[in-house]
Amino acid sequence: MPIKVLVISSYDDAFNAVRPEGELFIGLHRDGVEVEMMTQGNAEYAGRFREAGLKVYDFHPKKTWDPAAVRYIRRILQEGKHDILHLFNKKAVVNGVRAARGLPVKVVTYRGFTGHLNWYDPSVYLTHFHPRVNKITCLADSVRDHVRSNLLFRLPEFAVTVNKGHDLSWYDHIKPADLSEFQLPSGAMVVSCVANARPMKGIRYLIEATHFLPPDAPIHFLLIGNGMDTFSEQIEKSPYRDRIHLAGFRRNALEIVAACDASVLPSIKGEATPKAALEALFLGKPLVFTSIAGNKNMAIHGETAYVAPPCDPKALAEGLLWMWQHPEERRQLGENGRQYISTHFSVARSVQEMKAVYTSLCHP
Repeated sequence: MPIKVLVISSYDDAFNAVRPEGELFIGLHRDGVEVEMMTQGNAEYAGRFREAGLKVYDFHPKKTWDPAAVRYIRRILQEGKHDILHLFNKKAVVNGVRAARGLPVKVVTYRGFTGHLNWYDPSVYLTHFHPRVNKITCLADSVRDHVRSNLLFRLPEFAVTVNKGHDLSWYDHIKPADLSEFQLPSGAMVVSCVANARPMKGIRYLIEATHFLPPDAPIHFLLIGNGMDTFSEQIEKSPYRDRIHLAGFRRNALEIVAACDASVLPSIKGEATPKAALEALFLGKPLVFTSIAGNKNMAIHGETAYVAPPCDPKALAEGLLWMWQHPEERRQLGENGRQYISTHFSVARSVQEMKAVYTSLCHP
């Protein structure tokens, strides 16, 4: 009998944002795992699930604690006789663990970022550390290690890493955007930075790095994402103020990245396999990013990316300057990064890793 899994997650975001997770479960279904999805029925990816043969329950808890949701999930579990219940967000976790009470189903939760999961916080024993939870799948080794460091009554194997892999074919159709709106000079090296302007993204260190670049270097930056205008005052003090362009939020961010010569992500903490870095690598863009824990194993410094210490604007500048001074090596770095990431962070690999987790629970 195949392993039967009920996944509760929200797929109400943009198609590309949920694609790695969605394709993971489609891949599992094709590989012999019977996967059913509980999500918003009108979500764009719900249609993709149905096309791939997955059963979709048009439901997602609207509140963190919802007795009606608990009853509904419990009824589906009783009728479906699922082996695994996989819960992907707080509303799903809080209601799902209660729905599974007394049932033979194994409960798995998902953790996508480090921090805020500490053994001394009583609330965690109502969610991921609830006695009913059998396993936590973590987006990256940094998340797994944080969870393991806070385990009191569990073995380390309680938390395991399963990356959300991508596929090279997803990027084959991406056509470089027209960057003429930014009035970039001919021969400029254009560097993209895709992020929402939160402190953990380290944008201020990137702007500080421009003070360490040669004043005449034709390097231009496109800052893509929400809130980048909060750095306007700092940008105005930069010697590169005319070469830092605030693109804001863009639905065609991938196309803009594809049109650039390189990409940079100066994160200082908290990341777990940042999506912007993955996308840049899969697009074959030479990448400068930081050696925070979440970026572990994503690249090899000097071979598949340029890796700099976090919170070090001078090191960022050295990486960007190297990119400008070595155009041929830069392009080769991008190609190397593309090959490396497609091997180590593929959706096919994620499918096998997740299937191994399910098998270990159902057939120990």
